[in-house]
Order: sequence, then structure tokens, then C-alpha cells
Amino acid sequence: MKAYETHESSENYLESILMLSMDHQVVRSIDIANMLGFSKPSVSVAMKRLREEGMIVVDSNGYITLTEDGMKVAKGTYEKHVVITNVLIDLGVSAYTAGQDACRIEHVLSPETFSRIKDFYLKSHNGVSPELDAISAYEQRKP
Repeated sequence: MKAYETHESSENYLESILMLSMDHQVVRSIDIANMLGFSKPSVSVAMKRLREEGMIVVDSNGYITLTEDGMKVAKGTYEKHVVITNVLIDLGVSAYTAGQDACRIEHVLSPETFSRIKDFYLKSHNGVSPELDAISAYEQRKP
């Protein structure tokens, strides 16, 4: 196993929790399992690890919430995914392939490289990105 695989896995889970939170009132382990196509026991193990790392909180009803640290990682991963996917689509890659490739690329880019890609993307779209704006809208409506 490569050194970054555990980190990549955590980022994927946190990103999934954010994405589900943006669309649903509550997020449960079964929602994550269904979204990612993983078994419930696998997701439970991952949630335990993320809880121990202080990235999520699970309440007595089993509802999962990102902590401040978890939200930071989730937002960063989601932002990379959105920007990279859209840049690849702009280059003529099919939406499906762009999304799949972005899932792999988002975990290995340096902050410097991603910053340049994001700047390029936003300049080419006049600073407009509905998907990135959705994160801000979600954060503003959170209790």
C-alpha cells in the first residue's frame, strides 16, 4: 500500500460527507455506503477512524457531522475535484472520464499546482463557478 492511500481514503470519505450534507438534512453511514458503493462495515470502520482523528462527530442517532478540521479537508478536496473535473471537460474530456480522473488527481497535486489550475479555470470562466459557490451557500445555511 502506498503511503498516501489512507490519506486519500479519508479525503474521499470527508468529501462524500460534505456532498451528502449539501443535499440532505442528515448524513448516516448507510448514505455514505450507498454513495460510494462500499459495504456498511467498511464505512463503519472508516467513520470510527475519522471520529478518532477528530474529523467527524457522530451523534446518538448516528448522524454524521464534519468538525471544523474535517470541513477544511472536505472543502479542499471537493474544490479540487470540481475545478479539475471542469478543466478536463473544457479540454474535451467526457464528463464521466473527467470526474473519474479528477478523483485520482485531486489527491496528488501540490498546493502550488492546484492554485495555478484554479486561477486558470476561474479566469477562463470569468470568476464564476456554481459548484464552488454551492459550498459557500451550504455554509451560510448551516445552523
